[in-house]
Amino acid sequence: MARYRFQAVADDGTPLDGDVVASSEREALRVVEARGLRVTEIRASGEARPLRRGRLQQSEVILSLHELASLLGSGVTLIESVTAQAGSAHHPRIRQSFDGIATALRRGEGFADALSRSELPLPPYVHTLVASGERAGMLSGALQDAVRQMEYDLGIRAEIRQALTYPAVLVVAGVSAVALMFIFVVPRFGSLLERSEELPLLAFVVLQTGLLARESWLWILGLLALGGIALARALRNRARRDAVAEWAERLPVLGVWRVESETARWAKILSILLANRVPLMDALGLARSGVATPKRHARLAEVEKAVRGGRRLADALEEQQVLTPTGYNLVRVGERAGELPAMLASLAKLCDESGKARMKQFLSMLEPAAIVVIGGFIGVIMIGIILAITSANDLAI
Repeated sequence: MARYRFQAVADDGTPLDGDVVASSEREALRVVEARGLRVTEIRASGEARPLRRGRLQQSEVILSLHELASLLGSGVTLIESVTAQAGSAHHPRIRQSFDGIATALRRGEGFADALSRSELPLPPYVHTLVASGERAGMLSGALQDAVRQMEYDLGIRAEIRQALTYPAVLVVAGVSAVALMFIFVVPRFGSLLERSEELPLLAFVVLQTGLLARESWLWILGLLALGGIALARALRNRARRDAVAEWAERLPVLGVWRVESETARWAKILSILLANRVPLMDALGLARSGVATPKRHARLAEVEKAVRGGRRLADALEEQQVLTPTGYNLVRVGERAGELPAMLASLAKLCDESGKARMKQFLSMLEPAAIVVIGGFIGVIMIGIILAITSANDLAI
């Protein structure tokens, strides 16, 4: 692979330049023209150097598939598009995977089979979409649908992390403030314990806790670290994570949000699979694989059995109480009108919007609750210190 420097002109006449990695000048020219640019000059600029990177990010995988779909949609052949991705500036794992796919294509194997054997971390529905798109001659569209769903999943995770950032910072700052007060502030008044045996209970508890924290802070930090490690290891276990997910679904606001979020994801994946002509039973199984809660997973498995036995999807879902009444109506209308993918997409949109509103409601409750709890701890500490000082002064008088 070599790196080629090009100069080109966009459709609006804007001059552009850049680099592209390809096995030949002709291939580099095709890759640049596939982007909708008119090449005015292209020349070799040296051997391409592999980039050393750390962990492969999901966003990098999405970008590589998006570029592949764009090349195919621009008329570039499959083998040329895959070869271009193998020589791109992506993560080494991506280049290695596409290089293996290109080798398999040259041997006459199918793209879907080669992709399934690659080391790319892809959700199961991507392989099914690619296989169906390849059979129907719509590989570019199937890849675009897979990319959109992967971007949707990634966006949901990013929104959750972003929404929880401020409450997490607030809790960490509050806990740190309480710990600092116990370790550095409260012990300065510890001498009051020696000068008075009739301190109020609250003052005695606060001062004793402060002295204990100052003398054993290394042990406390060690216990907290061990607790964090034990919690992290426990959450790596699938059964424990599922138990936590089921517990979270029983909470007043957070539980409803989790249910709506999983319903939106299930409906969106099922809609995309059906729109790409994946058989209903295969689509139901793949959509169910994205559900995390064991009970909901089991209910959807019963839905599949009922549909396989001849029941309509809406009736099977209603029997298992998987969706809301609105969801059953949308699925039932979609089945009758032959527009099930569109109705499922509408259901996913409704649940997604409702889930976001629930998440905002949960955060609007979480932030003031955290402030009240942390402020209460600090207030108790300050009251204990004040009581100790006033009690000592009263005794001295």
